[in-house]
Amino acid sequence: MARSTTSVETSSGRAAPPRPGLVRRRATRGLLAGVAVLAVMGLAACAGPAPEAPAPVTVTPSIEPSRAAPPEPVVPVVWPLTGVATPEVAARPAVAVKVENTSVARPQSGLDQADVVWETIVEFEVSRFVAVFHSQVPAEIGPIRSVRPMDPLIASPLHGLFVFSGGQAGILALLPGSGMQQLSHDAGADGLYRVSSRSAPHNVYGDMTVFLAQADADHSAAPAQQFAFALRAEQASATLVGAPATTLSFRLSSASSPTWTWDAATGTWLRSEGSTPATAASGARLSAVNVVSIVAEHPNSGFGAQNDAPVPTYNLVGEGEALVATGGKTVVGTWRKTAQEAPMQVFGPDGAPLLLAPGNTWVELVPAGTGSLTVG
Repeated sequence: MARSTTSVETSSGRAAPPRPGLVRRRATRGLLAGVAVLAVMGLAACAGPAPEAPAPVTVTPSIEPSRAAPPEPVVPVVWPLTGVATPEVAARPAVAVKVENTSVARPQSGLDQADVVWETIVEFEVSRFVAVFHSQVPAEIGPIRSVRPMDPLIASPLHGLFVFSGGQAGILALLPGSGMQQLSHDAGADGLYRVSSRSAPHNVYGDMTVFLAQADADHSAAPAQQFAFALRAEQASATLVGAPATTLSFRLSSASSPTWTWDAATGTWLRSEGSTPATAASGARLSAVNVVSIVAEHPNSGFGAQNDAPVPTYNLVGEGEALVATGGKTVVGTWRKTAQEAPMQVFGPDGAPLLLAPGNTWVELVPAGTGSLTVG
C-alpha cells in the first residue's frame, strides 16, 4: 500500500520533501477535535433543559412556652412544736404535763427537754407550768400537780395526752370536752408514782415512755403545728425587724418574777427565778430559743382552793397584746385564738404571722392589769 505524503513549501519556493507521519498526527488531532464537539453536542441534546432552582424554605423557630410543670419546692421535714429539721417526725402524740414551780419543787425533772413550756399563775399567786413534750422523751418528769381551769385552753390544740396528779370535781368536769386523753395519778394511770426524796404533795413523778404506751387510737398522732417557724434562726421575725434587748423581766404575780437574759454564746435566753439561775434536775440551765409574752385577762374561775382561796383562769379565746423575743431582739405583736381547740397564734403589725426561730419556746401568760414585762 502506497504511503500518503504531502509537500511543504519552503521560503525559497521549493517544495520541501514530505515528512512521514506529519499528516497522520494532524489528521488525528482534527478527528479528536471533531469527536469532542460531537460529544458535547450529544450530551447537551440528551440533558434537556436545565432544571429550575428549588424554592427557598423558611424555618420559623417554635416560640411556644414549655408546658412542663415547674419543680415542686422542697419542704423540709420539721418537728411541729419546735420547727427543728428532722429526717422524720416520730409517730407519737404530744404529752402535756402539769408541773409545779414552787421553791420546794425546784429543780424540776425534764423541763430542759420540753418543746414548749407555758407558765401560768394559779391560786396563792404561785406559778405552775404546762410542759409539752414531743420531739424529746425525758426519762422522768416532775413534780406533777393537779389540773387547773386554764389547762384545757392551753393543751386542747395538741389533741394528745394530758398528765396531772388529780383535781377537784368541778375542774375535772372541764376535761372530757377538751379532746385530750387524761392520765391522772388519782385515777390510777400507769407511769405515775411518788418518790421518797420529796414530801407530799411535791413528790408525784412520771415516766414518759409509759405515758406514750397508753395513747389510744384517737390520741396517738403527732400534733399539728402551733406557732409559725422560720426555716432558719436568722429569718425569725424578731431577728429581722426587732429591737435589741438583753433582759426580759416579768412580774407575773407577787410570788413570781422570772427573768430571761440573752446569751449570745448559746443563742438562747437563760431563765432565772428572780435573781437565781434556774436549772433542771439534770443540772442543765433552763433556756429558751424563743420567749413569747401573752397578756390576757386573769379572772377568778368560780372554783375555790384551800380556805376558799379563789382559783383563777385566763381568757385565752380572743386576742390581745403579745411580744416575741428571739435572737437578742424583741418585736411587739398581737395574739389570737379563735376557739379552745384552736392554737394560739401571734401576728405582727402588718397582720402577717410572727415567725419564731427553730427551737424550744417558753410562753409567759401575763395577767392583764396586774402583771408586767420590762424589756432591758
